Amino acid sequence: MGSVFFYHLTREPLEAALPKLIGAARGQGWPVAIRGRTEGFLTWLDDKLWQGPADGFLPHGLEGGPHDRHQPVLLGTGAGRAANEPQCLMSVEGAPVTPDELDEYARVCVIFDGGDAAALETARNQWRSLTGAGAAAQYWSQESGKWEKKAESGGAKAAG
Repeated sequence: MGSVFFYHLTREPLEAALPKLIGAARGQGWPVAIRGRTEGFLTWLDDKLWQGPADGFLPHGLEGGPHDRHQPVLLGTGAGRAANEPQCLMSVEGAPVTPDELDEYARVCVIFDGGDAAALETARNQWRSLTGAGAAAQYWSQESGKWEKKAESGGAKAAG
């Protein structure tokens, strides 16, 4: 079974942290899928990503376009593997990730807002569900101002 990294946002909002996490995944050469729960949220996030600094241009698209399979980063609500054949899946907005999906990706990331009680509870439930099914998991927090690993749970491959 694959591994999953949980990213607890405490210092910056999703729209500021996400481009850095995507950049790290793209630096590995991985196509990325960002899975949200609602189209409205993903449209908002799409706008935020386009408004980023010119020197941090992040090519991406919303699922449903004619060039989905060519997108380095594809935002969508669909379950299952995205059209761009991602090696990294990033769950935002509490979008579900199942244990069966973990082997399909080099990395799965669950990114959640520490200031939102519902998001925190959803992430805790995802941690319990995924680790309970045997997934290796890491919990990362930015409370010190930089990402630091705060916890790790078993599974076959906890490194990464």
